[in-house]
Amino acid sequence: MRIGLFTDTYFPRLNGVAISVRMLKENLEAQGHEVYVYTTTDPDAHDNEQRIFRVPSIPFKTQRLGTFVSPALRQMVKKLKPDIIHTHTEYTLGGFGRKLAQKLNIPYVHTMHTIYEYYTNYIVRSEHLGTPAKYVVRKLTASYCNSADVVVTPTEKNKDLLVTYGVKKPIKVIPSGIQLEKFCSEKRDFEKINAIKAELGIMDDERVLLNIGRVAHEKNLDELLTGLENYLKQHNDVKLVIVGDGLAREKLERISDETGISAQVIFAGARPWDEISQYYRIGDVFVGASLSETQGLTYIEAMASGLPVVAKEDRCLEGVLSNGENGYFFNNSNGLVAAVDKLLSDRGVLESFSKNAIETAQAFSAEAYAHKMEEVYQDMLKVN
Repeated sequence: MRIGLFTDTYFPRLNGVAISVRMLKENLEAQGHEVYVYTTTDPDAHDNEQRIFRVPSIPFKTQRLGTFVSPALRQMVKKLKPDIIHTHTEYTLGGFGRKLAQKLNIPYVHTMHTIYEYYTNYIVRSEHLGTPAKYVVRKLTASYCNSADVVVTPTEKNKDLLVTYGVKKPIKVIPSGIQLEKFCSEKRDFEKINAIKAELGIMDDERVLLNIGRVAHEKNLDELLTGLENYLKQHNDVKLVIVGDGLAREKLERISDETGISAQVIFAGARPWDEISQYYRIGDVFVGASLSETQGLTYIEAMASGLPVVAKEDRCLEGVLSNGENGYFFNNSNGLVAAVDKLLSDRGVLESFSKNAIETAQAFSAEAYAHKMEEVYQDMLKVN
């Protein structure tokens, strides 16, 4: 098959959508398909990209936003005429792919990676306008999804939510995959791990609670800081390491200062994607409090790296986190502290949960993701 993937965010941007699209492209190509990615320009992109076409873009917060699509690119896509068009965003490139699919009568699938009602606070600052903004977002989401032949979403939680929005088209639940071999516990570069620990000021006898991802308000990292305040003060050998950057970092640094735990909270900042797997290696337990995830790929990456997960209870982690086996759910600060203490106070429990976490992650390989998407494409072509 000849497949066109349309996305407003792609490597070298580091986020769930960019990673998902890249994994899909590489693994569909490994299965023998021709895959073309249409995305935005990026000053850090490589010059020798294969079958990747970029449109002019401008910085938008921590990402890029396409400004316009040239007639030449439009003609190029028409000439190639993909068998399938698969959009992964709802902005410039997503709209471009949708219009081409409709105009050229090409089977069209859309993956709903982002639940936008969790992000209306970035657009509407007034609390009084929050509810109307969410209503508008839901209606726009339903309209966009109903223009596709098939909608894909990574979890049952998101499928149910889209149904309540009024999405009528078939919805397939297909979790995005990860490159398991990148994170598998055998691939440890001990020299690099020790260098990272030395850079961050982590001693060999200290334990690490780890979070990796965007440092954004919807990730709810302030709940981790306040919830772990007393625990950290009582355990000088435990540090919380936050890898990533974003708009909430300044607020979180202020909280750690005001609560007196700044010596045990390390803000590592953003790190290159090629090095991220080694940052998972410095952790003992992965912790998260976000309720805005569509799937929670970082939790799966952590498990593939052998880290048990302690996460705020959320349906997006159904089938990922098995409470009492590869991690724990929590609902309040007492639950958070109890879960962390169970894992860090008993080496045998930690090792058992680590093994279970690695086994859980095997079901989320990038190869499996690509095979499931391939089946969706083939079924669509049969109908059309």
